[in-house]
Amino acid sequence: MLISHVILDRDGVLNEEAPHGSYVTAPAQWRWIPGALEALTMIRRAGIRVSVATNQSAVGRGLMTLADLVAVHTRMIHEASLAGGSIDGVFVCPHAPDDGCDCRKPAPGLIRAAIAASGLESATTLVVGDDLRDLQAARAAGVSAAIVLTGKGWATAALLPGPEVPVYDDLGALVRSLLAERRVEGEKRS
Repeated sequence: MLISHVILDRDGVLNEEAPHGSYVTAPAQWRWIPGALEALTMIRRAGIRVSVATNQSAVGRGLMTLADLVAVHTRMIHEASLAGGSIDGVFVCPHAPDDGCDCRKPAPGLIRAAIAASGLESATTLVVGDDLRDLQAARAAGVSAAIVLTGKGWATAALLPGPEVPVYDDLGALVRSLLAERRVEGEKRS
């Protein structure tokens, strides 16, 4: 089945990770990973729904407010739109790691919420991340996953036991692969 919904992790997939031990707590700290905006534009043109599912424990740790986080995401969505892309939904776990919630990845809560909001089948959804937590959350939600080598991706890929999880250089490479699969499937149907 063709992918009609991608659920993207945020830090390390769309934007540059903050320096170790710190967080993106203000819009001015947002830095797109090269090629991410172009990838979002390609996804939109293909009619693929985009959700972002992100752990943001800086809120639960008291390092930023929910209003600060909304401001960061407003910039992200606005800049994606200006570039011709689209982010259809943002799903956030604001809890600290020890809060015991069911939304903090590797728990599947954010993934399930994004799928429910999309109205699309989980079989047509792909989770894209750079961390083992993203893969674990996808698996727990019964969804396919892929890793990009941006952010923590290189370290994560080194931990993978085999080729069952596709690995891509970056979000752009993943999107080009998805679009190539769509073209091949379209030619088969013709």
